[in-house]
Amino acid sequence: MSSYTGKHAEYYDIFYADKPYAQEAAFVHACFQKHTAGPCERLLELACGSGRHALELEKLGYRIVATDYSENLLAVARRRAAEAGSAVEFLWQDMRSLQLDAPPFDAAYCLFDSIGYVQTNAAIRQVLTGVAAHLRPGGLFVFEFWHAAAMLRGYEPRRERTWTHGETTIQRVSNTRLDVARQLAEVTYDIQADSPDGRVELSETQVNRYFLVQEMADFLETTGFSPLEFVAAFQDDPQITEDTWHILAVARRGDA
Repeated sequence: MSSYTGKHAEYYDIFYADKPYAQEAAFVHACFQKHTAGPCERLLELACGSGRHALELEKLGYRIVATDYSENLLAVARRRAAEAGSAVEFLWQDMRSLQLDAPPFDAAYCLFDSIGYVQTNAAIRQVLTGVAAHLRPGGLFVFEFWHAAAMLRGYEPRRERTWTHGETTIQRVSNTRLDVARQLAEVTYDIQADSPDGRVELSETQVNRYFLVQEMADFLETTGFSPLEFVAAFQDDPQITEDTWHILAVARRGDA
């Protein structure tokens, strides 16, 4: 499940510099406010990456414990938090076996389709069961996942992009292969960065699962959650179509 190791983690925020983190955080905030039963102040984040969603949600008044499996990305997140004077706590955790010495949280969230990294049915249930165990009764879980219909219809086998960052030029070639039977997208990133200090070359393969809506509803219902809604993630029109790439699920721990 490892991803964004070493130099790849250092380039993460360059690759996603245009991602509208503040808007996405506001969308998640609206979901919390719409569906919360009781207070919603303490949040748990899974797969926090470089910490940008957490810092934006903190600005909206939340207290956050943010976790990730990549030590390299956590280092980036902690550095950013220190520079911003943030109180977000960043911890290493495997989302399949959450072990946090903390009171139950009011809500949890997992964005950027990261829940798919665990891939198997058993691992998905482990994640959801662990999240439920760390929520108070009636607590919410908001998470984003890749939509199977859009992936099967429109995935690109090869993509190439180039970024300029200061004196560094970075080229990334992404080659994607689908394992349709297991609902997995295997993406190999070949990266070349040229700077006055020389050239860096690296390659990393990530595997992420895509899901059907009713499939995810069943995962939730069998792990202690009540699904509340599924919407097109971060869109003004919530309707899900075959062209919806990212779906946001909202679920409540079922013993409110």
